[in-house]
Amino acid sequence: MIETQIERRGVKDARVLGAMRAVPRHAFVPADLRAQAYEDVPLPIGGGQTISQPYMVAAMTAALRLRGTERVLEVGGGCGYQAAVLGALAREVVTVEYRTDLAAATSARLAEMHYENIHVHCGDGTLGLPEMAPFDAILVAAGAPAVPPPLLAQLAEGGRMVIPVGNLENQELQLVGRSRDIFQTTVLDTCRFVPLIGAHGWKDLPLR
Repeated sequence: MIETQIERRGVKDARVLGAMRAVPRHAFVPADLRAQAYEDVPLPIGGGQTISQPYMVAAMTAALRLRGTERVLEVGGGCGYQAAVLGALAREVVTVEYRTDLAAATSARLAEMHYENIHVHCGDGTLGLPEMAPFDAILVAAGAPAVPPPLLAQLAEGGRMVIPVGNLENQELQLVGRSRDIFQTTVLDTCRFVPLIGAHGWKDLPLR
């Protein structure tokens, strides 16, 4: 997976590649899909949610340029796989998942796997977690119609955010960097994610 799906497509960060090797992706997918766990595709995890393809996890993580001292906010915790990769690279990871069932299952899974620097919250991730801000890096694992203003406000000086932005069918992966109150956006790739639900996401899809 690392050699054929990730390195050959341009992800060269040795720490990211090491984290991808260390985190067992099969442990985060439903039992009936474990034979497909290392294929370069997103897989369903229930409730209309997916675990992102390995390359996209690696590319988004590499874009944050984590060095081990950061506090990271992840929006869209899902099954916890992306959080586990981030947890191997950052000091602390806070992940927010809007589905109560997924949040509970993910919290239990990460605790069982001894990821002690990852904390799972259930709620509207588009609002961030102002009581825990600022964050050195923010990763949004769902497609947004625009970058949520609360997440921009909670990004630390010098921080980096990676987020898919676009319509419900197709998005562009954006990297947003903050320098004082100036935000600079770079488009990294095209992508397709499940919708980001919440006050600053797709409001017409019901919260569960």
